[in-house]
Amino acid sequence: MSGSDAGRDGAGRGGAGGGRPGWEAPTGAYAGRRRRRRGRGERSMVPDASFSSYYGKPVLNKPTWKALDIAGYLYLGGLAGASSLLAAGGELTGRPGLAAPAKLGAAGAISLSLAALVHDLGRPKRFLNMLRVFKPTSPMSVGSWILVGYAPLTMAAAATEAAGRYRLLGSTAAEVASRYRLLGTAATLAAAVLGPAVATYTAVLLSDTAVPSWHEGYRQLPFVFAGSAAAAASGLALAAAPAAQAGPARRTALLGATLELGAFRLMKRRMGITAEPFDRGSPRILLRASEALTVTGAALALLSGRLRDRRVALAAGAALLTGSAALRFGVFHAGVASAEDPRYTVVPQRERLTKQGS
Repeated sequence: MSGSDAGRDGAGRGGAGGGRPGWEAPTGAYAGRRRRRRGRGERSMVPDASFSSYYGKPVLNKPTWKALDIAGYLYLGGLAGASSLLAAGGELTGRPGLAAPAKLGAAGAISLSLAALVHDLGRPKRFLNMLRVFKPTSPMSVGSWILVGYAPLTMAAAATEAAGRYRLLGSTAAEVASRYRLLGTAATLAAAVLGPAVATYTAVLLSDTAVPSWHEGYRQLPFVFAGSAAAAASGLALAAAPAAQAGPARRTALLGATLELGAFRLMKRRMGITAEPFDRGSPRILLRASEALTVTGAALALLSGRLRDRRVALAAGAALLTGSAALRFGVFHAGVASAEDPRYTVVPQRERLTKQGS
């Protein structure tokens, strides 16, 4: 995923091309507001300037990542990380019906997430090249090493869970269970330790780029992704676990939905002009759908606990899983849109310079 570096390089090259005219005058709608302040009823005779850059080039090099691969990678990584936490909770509280699907879900999700990442990179060797060094200041480097440590743990937890359900040659069911219980528990708990990092490091990765609608949300985006991951994992658990053991999943659904929606609204309020891409075009449709699905899923999750109705739990799980996916795809597409429009890069730069000069 070299788009992060490409984004920063593009911002450095394009800043002079896109921002130079702005040192003399504001542009766009911002300019109109500045001119109208000079007098009531005075009509500007000069049309609002539009943002552009030299030779028609964008200020930033927009991300070249494939939407299905990278947005899917963001979504599946969050689902895996939060599922590991639910698996550990089920293991420690004696809820095997909750722990088992969470373990299998974490292993499956992280496998698909890595496959999507490698597919976007083009060759598996490129992922291995990121492991040649460990660079604490690089979210991509840190994230790669987290995945390398986390994925085998989820595989071990899922494998021991599956092995414990079948009788090995020459072994009784009790011998099999005792042989794999300790290993499976250790792997499950270790994966849960890394789970929060797996669920949220992708938000740090996006925020570390120069893409305006990702970078400006760096304070709240990890919390948005954490809530989204918790909602998705609880949705999977609600769909697969027995109602009598799904209590932690129902509570996680409510907590995740609250965190996701609250942090996202706070993020947009603090982002200023760079929040506009979230409310336009396909990102707007995806994010509105995500909000509706997440709220509906959380409400159905609570209702399923009272009714003990399997159909309600399945509907809640489907809504939460789909809502979390819609959020990741909406954030991805909003970032790409913000990179294509120069004003989302230029206006925040000018505002920061103004604050520094005042």
